[in-house]
Amino acid sequence: MGVPWLRIFDMLIGVHDIARGGRSRPPTAADAETQQLAPGSRALGHLETRLAGVVVAALKEAFDRDTRRLELEREQVESERLRAERTLRLELLRQAGEREIGRLRLVAGVAVASWLGTLFFATRLVAGGAGPKAAVAGGWLLLIGALAAAFLAQSRVAQALDNSDDSIARTGAVASGLPGTLAPWLVVAGLAAIGVAILIV
Repeated sequence: MGVPWLRIFDMLIGVHDIARGGRSRPPTAADAETQQLAPGSRALGHLETRLAGVVVAALKEAFDRDTRRLELEREQVESERLRAERTLRLELLRQAGEREIGRLRLVAGVAVASWLGTLFFATRLVAGGAGPKAAVAGGWLLLIGALAAAFLAQSRVAQALDNSDDSIARTGAVASGLPGTLAPWLVVAGLAAIGVAILIV
């Protein structure tokens, strides 16, 4: 029986075709994707760059959000501090106004008591002549002026306290003004005039 040379020859040609076809066949999609994701490939470098950009953008956004939140918290703390300082300042001004009203009431009380006290000596002083009469009249006018000044100053302070808090904060005080300053001195002058009338009787 002869060697099947033709068959061996056909088989060799087939193996050669298979070997040559495996080398020259076009790459499939799976091969291309595997090649793109291989370490050091250009496609993987672009993907890493894109991912790094996304991560950096996300970190920047989170940082900006935290910065804005911290700024808002700082502004809120500052506004609360300013509000507390303003409330304390207004409370101190109100207390000063209450003390001023108390002082003016005391001055008015002293003026009324002094005027009423001089009424006991009125008959003796008026009978003493023109000089004591003039001194007593001047003293009474000064005491009544002190009383009026004290009442006017009290109304001014009370009006300042009743006004809006902004007006008190703007002026920075609840002073009684010139009437509040003059009231005690008018009391002193009135008592001095009455004292002079007593001395010259």
